[in-house]
Amino acid sequence: MAHPKRKISKTRRDKRRTHYKASSTTMYNCSNCGNAVAYHRVCEECGTYRGKQAIEKQVSA
Repeated sequence: MAHPKRKISKTRRDKRRTHYKASSTTMYNCSNCGNAVAYHRVCEECGTYRGKQAIEKQVSA
């Protein structure tokens, strides 16, 4: 196995890792209720996915 002859400095290591960034999830507004929802997820408020009812939500009174 290859072993480095000298220790890689923190600066050099961090320069290499600059491209690995956490990105925020893309959100859209639900077409049924207008709630902000992440893509490929069922709406938490109304239970719809791509305009169709995916899960039954109980209305709390």
